[in-house]
Amino acid sequence: MKHTFLTLAAATLLPVWASAHEFTAGALHIDHPYIAASIGAARTGAGYVAITNTGDATDTLIAVEADFPKVAVHRTEDRDGMAQMSATPRLDIPAGATVNMAPGGLHIMFMGLETPFEPGMQVPATLIFEQAGAVEVEFVVEERAAVGDTAGHGGHDMDHSGH
Repeated sequence: MKHTFLTLAAATLLPVWASAHEFTAGALHIDHPYIAASIGAARTGAGYVAITNTGDATDTLIAVEADFPKVAVHRTEDRDGMAQMSATPRLDIPAGATVNMAPGGLHIMFMGLETPFEPGMQVPATLIFEQAGAVEVEFVVEERAAVGDTAGHGGHDMDHSGH
């Protein structure tokens, strides 16, 4: 009975533990980097993360590196009723603030996928900040329904001009 209870408890807590990953670099707290699972044969994927700056000065995300032909921070904006993306080469993380990358807004675009992002995959990347420097993180691919991402980052609903 005790063994069954412990097995059930471990199985229940495992998804929480697996999805609650975070990283720290100096005054920056990087919480739960994740990627929405691919739609079909999409050649792009969107990554999300929350970055909190507990310090006294602004830090700036200046690059993201990963093993893909192109990786960049993008911002989705509504222009004349149509969602459009644009590259954001510098992203300030103000002192005492949290910047949330989430579906429909700021996100990290992974471009040139050769295989789709499948739930459970782990994608290593490096976030590069002006002050904190290079921070190695791991994005976990999550089911699209769990992410709430209906924006069609596979190229269906977005204007990818310039890509």
